[in-house]
Amino acid sequence: QVQLVESGGGLVQAGGSLRLSCSASGRTFSSYAMAWFRQAPGKDREFVAAMNWSGRSTLYGDSVKGRFTIARDNAKNTVYLQMNSLKPEDTAVYYCAARASLVTRAPTAYDYWGQGTQVTVSS
Repeated sequence: QVQLVESGGGLVQAGGSLRLSCSASGRTFSSYAMAWFRQAPGKDREFVAAMNWSGRSTLYGDSVKGRFTIARDNAKNTVYLQMNSLKPEDTAVYYCAARASLVTRAPTAYDYWGQGTQVTVSS
């Protein structure tokens, strides 16, 4: 069993920055891919970023590329999402997810999910 808990969401002005954290507990593997997704009311879950646990492979959604960075701290079993130059369109609930395979953009491929953390960007 793997448990994921997101934190770091909040209210920020457009152009500001925020760092989300995803802490993992229970059974973990160094080969697990970790990812961030987001979902706004009435919209489908959207891919944001992903990385393998070693950090050697990363993927980003087109809407966040160049502004967001996924990072890791293996000693703490924690994955981060550094969000810069935030836009009102980034407002959503952000979810952490994990799968025991290669990184992918498909949410259905991930086996474990956190409960999400709300990010609101004011205009």
